Amino acid sequence: MHDTEHIALMEPMRIPDGKHPELTELAFELTRSSAELRSSLPEPLLDALSDLVRAMNCYYSNLIEGHNTHPVDIERALLNDYSEDREKRDLQLEARAHVLVQQWIDQGGLRDRSTTLDGICEIHRRFYEHLPEDLLWISNPETGDRIKVSPGILREQYVKVGNHIPVRPDIIPRFMERFEQVYCTTSKVEQILSAAAAHHRLLWIHPFLDGNGRVARLMSYATLLDGLNSGGIWSISRGLARQHAQYKSHLVECDLVRQGDFDGRGARSERALVRFTEFFLKTCIDQVAFMSELIEPSRLNTRIMAWAKDEVSLGNLSKPTPKILQALLYRGELPRAEIADIVGTTDRQARRYVSELKQFGVIQSKSTRAPLQIAFPANLANRWMPALFPEQG
Repeated sequence: MHDTEHIALMEPMRIPDGKHPELTELAFELTRSSAELRSSLPEPLLDALSDLVRAMNCYYSNLIEGHNTHPVDIERALLNDYSEDREKRDLQLEARAHVLVQQWIDQGGLRDRSTTLDGICEIHRRFYEHLPEDLLWISNPETGDRIKVSPGILREQYVKVGNHIPVRPDIIPRFMERFEQVYCTTSKVEQILSAAAAHHRLLWIHPFLDGNGRVARLMSYATLLDGLNSGGIWSISRGLARQHAQYKSHLVECDLVRQGDFDGRGARSERALVRFTEFFLKTCIDQVAFMSELIEPSRLNTRIMAWAKDEVSLGNLSKPTPKILQALLYRGELPRAEIADIVGTTDRQARRYVSELKQFGVIQSKSTRAPLQIAFPANLANRWMPALFPEQG
């Protein structure tokens, strides 16, 4: 245990101003590429994609924790369709909880407060209050004692994470107060630049008995959503999961104390924080580039229309139905009154074509009279958006 547990043990909490201009350049590149991706698609298409990305984000974040719940099973959980196997059902409920928290974030639930103590505790509370009883209990690896996790409540126990011993439970509020003071900023560039540092320092404090990794990734997602106005159509969790060993290695390195006189002036290694920030920003940029290529309008259109043509050939869709999908891809949404003209038939027949598409889950609407919008069901993702996540085994 630390002899003197002072908040200075977290320093440096930011990369010193002007000392690493290459990181500022990466932050600007991320801002530009994310804005270009968001502006390339109509709003209704963004909404539909963000639904799928929530499942993707949940899948990869859970994968980092060693829990493999495929987005198809996550989608089923959101429709209250659960496995009869108790363990799989619990993991579906866990995934559902994660998606509901991210949906709340996407709807503005954490706007401008993603790095506040109140906001971080609310992430934890909202996640854990939806978990089944079995997932609320953890075991102390040293004593074997079982302890129940209290949703949204800071830990009251001493813990050890690998070789790292987080701060004493009685002084967590003091460290979190400093955390909030440093990372709550109105500067969007500073918000993006310090996202990696906030991510690590939250894990270093380890404010909760369990769930700190998920909370940190959801906090980072919310911070980037605020700072970049990303529209929720790409995910840092996918990049971190695909580079899991590097991600964990960077976190461990950032735990290190300062490595000599040329490693900054704080208690912790500045070089390690710089390297993690570079890794974090490059991972974000890579994920934006991946999604940009995947949903580039002409390519996305080609893949979706090829699927529709195949389903017509198999007799699963009527011949005129692809015209509805084509119109949705170009316009984003369609008033129901226009469907008959698009397919060149009666209103009654048009409604039948709409029903066919709904059975596949590829169109949706906010109400029975609202305009139609395209949807991206997880079971078609590997055909429509290949490599988004692995095929279901």
